[in-house]
Amino acid sequence: MSRLGNLGARLYQGEVGYDFVGKRKVWYGVSILITITAIVALAVQGLNMGIEFKGGAVFTTPKADVSVSQATEAAEEISDHIPIVQELGTGGLRIQISGVDTAEADRVQKALGQELGIPADKINADLVGPSWGEQIANKAWTGLGVFMLLVVVYLAIAFEWRMAVAALVALIHDITITVGIYALVGFEVTVGTVIGLLTILGYSLYDTVVVFDSLKESSKDITKQTRFTYSEIANRSINGTLVRSINTTVVALLPVAGLLFIGGGVLGAGMLNDISLSLFVGLAAGAYSSIFIATPLVADLKERDPQMKALKKRVLAKRAAADSKGESGQDQADEQGVPVDDAPDEAATAGAVVGPRGRGRNRPSGRRR
Repeated sequence: MSRLGNLGARLYQGEVGYDFVGKRKVWYGVSILITITAIVALAVQGLNMGIEFKGGAVFTTPKADVSVSQATEAAEEISDHIPIVQELGTGGLRIQISGVDTAEADRVQKALGQELGIPADKINADLVGPSWGEQIANKAWTGLGVFMLLVVVYLAIAFEWRMAVAALVALIHDITITVGIYALVGFEVTVGTVIGLLTILGYSLYDTVVVFDSLKESSKDITKQTRFTYSEIANRSINGTLVRSINTTVVALLPVAGLLFIGGGVLGAGMLNDISLSLFVGLAAGAYSSIFIATPLVADLKERDPQMKALKKRVLAKRAAADSKGESGQDQADEQGVPVDDAPDEAATAGAVVGPRGRGRNRPSGRRR
């Protein structure tokens, strides 16, 4: 077995672990700082909206001995706008200029023909109105609202309302960070960006649901035992699915990184930049939020429940009694997720209660504490 596979098995069995839930205030602080930075960038710098949302003209030239830099300089000088110039596979150029109306488009077309040495009638001009982009944006907002509503309803039915709230907060967190990164980087927001933003919602939710499913299974009959609080069981669920979350995220990020850094950065394909940046940031933020935000938030909400408060008091009281008798080693190890050898039968009972790991062997004797 590989080292990563061995680590995953040890995490799943509770032999090793990291206290994600116990340090949740740190992660909340980091997330709040990142979110505030994204909101400030969005408010100060704003989004670089593409031609689909602002309107403008797109000029397509036939094959010509003109470089992209030369065409960019010429188009900027003629239109007094910063153009986006891309080289096409046919050898021609695609010159995109925002904020150009019909009358100005005719003037720019003729001037481009003169500057680039191409007959004006050979340059194809397409006008794009802002109303089309506005329709796309409205439909995207509608789709986002319907998606989040369905997510909340589904999670509330399949799991519980606390998990639905936590998943919704995680989704809003991921979208805010992704949009903020767009504002900081200055990439153009196009229809491809909208597609990417809507796509990351599913990826973000997937990692969160995986952890929630493990937590739901592990917390069955939780009040019938006195060895673990809800937060500790939530932490075990995160550790048990940690390697799986990392693997799925890395596998998803690799092709997206290829699109972003090679397709967009090296080859200069603008549409790939639009889609891949939102996917790359959204996937990373989704994996982060499922581990550091969603599950700790569920633990916070759950431990406000009177039953969970009573359970925590019983667990702490039992540990205090064990400490006074000098038997704290086992309980302290359990708190950290590291079992002690030659543990009493009570540990097997706790394993059966905490999750599926203790079901195949060391079955409980029927006595619960």
